[in-house]
Amino acid sequence: MEVILLKDVEKLGYANDIVNVRPGYANNYLIPQGYAKAATASAKKVLAETIKQRAHKEAKLIADAEALAAKIAETSLVITAKAEEGKIFGSVTSSNIAEALAAKGIEVDRKNISVDAVKTVGEYEAAIKIYKDIKATAKFSVVAE
Repeated sequence: MEVILLKDVEKLGYANDIVNVRPGYANNYLIPQGYAKAATASAKKVLAETIKQRAHKEAKLIADAEALAAKIAETSLVITAKAEEGKIFGSVTSSNIAEALAAKGIEVDRKNISVDAVKTVGEYEAAIKIYKDIKATAKFSVVAE
């Protein structure tokens, strides 16, 4: 069954993509949750017109996302945590990184930040999804208070 995605769906596609999924998945999950709508002939025509109108806006969004990725890449973050003998109490999470970026004037949603478990003092990297296929790597160091 072909559906038009209304929102980005992890491992399926982005908004305004036409994807082929099983009818049960579409009828029981995607459509009732508001993630997609059926890809009828008229819906496809409306989508084509919408995509034409959004093409120049998309170019600006991509340019802004690439500028943000470059800004994140050249920013170094320092996160302080309570530590004893190099081992920190708790761990550094995506929320901590989002707060550190916000302090530098860069707003990123914590849900778009992926970081491995950080439980010791040292240098680390976090992957940040900015826009569709544009990703950035934030370097941060964890220091003891």
